[in-house]
Amino acid sequence: MSNHKTSENTITFLGTAGARFMVSRQLAASGGLWLNLAGTEILIDPGPGSIVQSTRRKFKAEKLSAIILSHRHLDHSADVNVMVEAMTNGGFNRHGRLYTPADALGTEPVIFSYLRSYMEGVTILEEGKSYTIENVSFTTPVRHIHPVETYGMVFQSSGHTFAYIADTRYFDSLHRSYNSELLILNTVLTEPRPPIDHLSIPDAGSIIKEIKPRVAILTHFGMHVWQAKPWQIAEELSQQTGVRVIAARDGMKFDLAQLDDN
Repeated sequence: MSNHKTSENTITFLGTAGARFMVSRQLAASGGLWLNLAGTEILIDPGPGSIVQSTRRKFKAEKLSAIILSHRHLDHSADVNVMVEAMTNGGFNRHGRLYTPADALGTEPVIFSYLRSYMEGVTILEEGKSYTIENVSFTTPVRHIHPVETYGMVFQSSGHTFAYIADTRYFDSLHRSYNSELLILNTVLTEPRPPIDHLSIPDAGSIIKEIKPRVAILTHFGMHVWQAKPWQIAEELSQQTGVRVIAARDGMKFDLAQLDDN
């Protein structure tokens, strides 16, 4: 994606599948996002196959400082246990932290109890709070409208700001919570389908127009979006919004240095 040969600020899309049919059929991978921000490595939403996709891309889980879950659904959390095990070298190198909404630790916890002692700890995500992981800070500005407790994130690192809008129904104040240079949007639907609590392509267009980031990246595609060819959708949204819109691909690495070119 970038002409820069070296960088300390990259986002790698381990997978771009969203929702149950894309994930169960693995029409695209479902591994989450791997951040490398000024040397701090963070994994977001390790869905099914995260361990496979990350090792395939030559990432080393033991270098992770944290794993963040936006919410407890399988397509975002299914590989959290194996990734914690890998991050801590099977518990022999106790380090790292899990960030998660409280309900992911409730009556059906997504993390096995024995693995908690492998990490430095578990931090509960809450609406409007700020967190620091080494030299990276992020906020969870607003609780999303989704069947389980869900948060997106706004990250700050090395002079850049980027936002990840995880699964949610569109609501009027959503765009005000995610002002950023780079916007990553989970876009499951081609059109709004109440009561399904996911963003559609028109929703994404509205959010991009409101925020006007330097770059927007679509990911987490539902079946109908996939069939409609996400790269064509991205091109159409670019023309509609005047913002560079990219459709993520499995394994795509985005260098934050590209934001300086837009």
